[in-house]
Amino acid sequence: MLAVPFLMACAPGAAPRTDAGAADAERLAARNALMNPAPLGKEYTVSDPSAFKEIVLGGGCFWCLEAVYELVPGVADVENGYSGGSRAKPSYEEVSTGLTGHAEVVKIRYDPAVVTLERLLEIFWTVHDPTTEDRQGADVGEQYRSIAFFADEDERRAIEASIREARKRFRDPIVTQVEALKAYWPAEAYHQDYFRKNPEQGYCRVVIAPKVDKFRIMK
Repeated sequence: MLAVPFLMACAPGAAPRTDAGAADAERLAARNALMNPAPLGKEYTVSDPSAFKEIVLGGGCFWCLEAVYELVPGVADVENGYSGGSRAKPSYEEVSTGLTGHAEVVKIRYDPAVVTLERLLEIFWTVHDPTTEDRQGADVGEQYRSIAFFADEDERRAIEASIREARKRFRDPIVTQVEALKAYWPAEAYHQDYFRKNPEQGYCRVVIAPKVDKFRIMK
């Protein structure tokens, strides 16, 4: 896969960025040109980066969600991180104990003129199992729980509406938590763009690659 430049991680605990600037727009255009030469069946035009939005989602190992959302036209950046707990600046080792309250999450920065929040959530229900509590496959623990964070009431309503729609697709109850985003902490540098950098690693081939293939089919 061709390498695509990605945005730098934001400062720990910082609020969602609003100063994306021209570089942000250029990265989004480059990503879309590589991943989908003609998104939505027409030439892609970058809108005002200041209008870009962010959503934080957790659905098991963050490497899995990151690998999928990096392929979505209209997504400018995907960053792996931690949220939902009380410990400030947690490390991967601390989160992995399951004692921090944090979940592994991705922060998705996207252009709403190209991809809607509803579409991002539809992908979320497709590439992870929201009916298993504190677990995705062999990954077990509170840090792997299904969770969606909202920054405002519009996002909360959109998430809850998406859950109601998604319930029609699952036999078992959806256990996804819905919480206000209070703090977000970026993961260590070696976790970023993990699948793209390590496609032959065992976990990537056995666990992540099938999720990516599933997304390509639904796309």
